Amino acid sequence: MLAVKIITPTGLYLEGECEAIHATTVEGEMTLLPSHMPVVAMLATSKLSLKRDGDYKHYAVAGGMLHLHRDQVNILTDAIEGEKEIDLKRAEAAKERALKRLEKKDSATNIRRAEVALEKAINRIRVANH
Repeated sequence: MLAVKIITPTGLYLEGECEAIHATTVEGEMTLLPSHMPVVAMLATSKLSLKRDGDYKHYAVAGGMLHLHRDQVNILTDAIEGEKEIDLKRAEAAKERALKRLEKKDSATNIRRAEVALEKAINRIRVANH
């Protein structure tokens, strides 16, 4: 088993054990199993899946860092939501707002911020619809 801690700026989000972790890093996807070699990886804004009791539970993460050493996994992320916690209407509205900001293309629009907001909203929608 892997001992997992997921920590956000507001504190401990989740602590427990799981059989496997499937994550998307900035360099690609990986699945971590017990006795895996040590890993430090930057997480992409993506779906994070934890296998617990034979079933995968899915979460939307807004990037972050993953550290695995001796079957202890620590995940630091700015934001995480379980698939059942995601407010789909709110995520759809955030997507629309980001798209409108990107369409404006004026000097007052922070394009990178709008792109990040769009990426996060799309990720939340994808995880909620999984």
